[in-house]
Amino acid sequence: MTLLVRDIAPADHDAWRALFHAYGVFYETELSDEVLDHVWSALLGGALRGFVAEQNGRVVGIAHVRTHVATFSVGEDWYLEDLFVDPEARAGGVGTAILEHLIKIARYEGGGTLRWVTAESNATAQWVYDKLAKRTTWVTYEVEL
Repeated sequence: MTLLVRDIAPADHDAWRALFHAYGVFYETELSDEVLDHVWSALLGGALRGFVAEQNGRVVGIAHVRTHVATFSVGEDWYLEDLFVDPEARAGGVGTAILEHLIKIARYEGGGTLRWVTAESNATAQWVYDKLAKRTTWVTYEVEL
């Protein structure tokens, strides 16, 4: 089984859209066509960086990352906005491969810190994350604007 993690490309649109829609369903969030179009535009326009995982030529995973100036270190701060793996491809190392790819790229591009959050109830993802990263004690707050 061949697994490749790479930058997202315009030809990935349909597969990306299906996976990102499924990601929304997973988190019980309806992603409208307007939102899907907005995120796709951000991915192609450089506001977000997108990555896909291909397994045997089929896109089975997606990740969206943004960077910004770090205030506690010299390197960039990397923030993993979204990570989703097709349920049929889970437990095959796809999520781990995506995260390892992001870590490698971030280190190559100058280091810093890669962060992400997940739902407290997402124990499956946490099982993977706990192997690759240090769980922090930070509490997240948000304000809908």
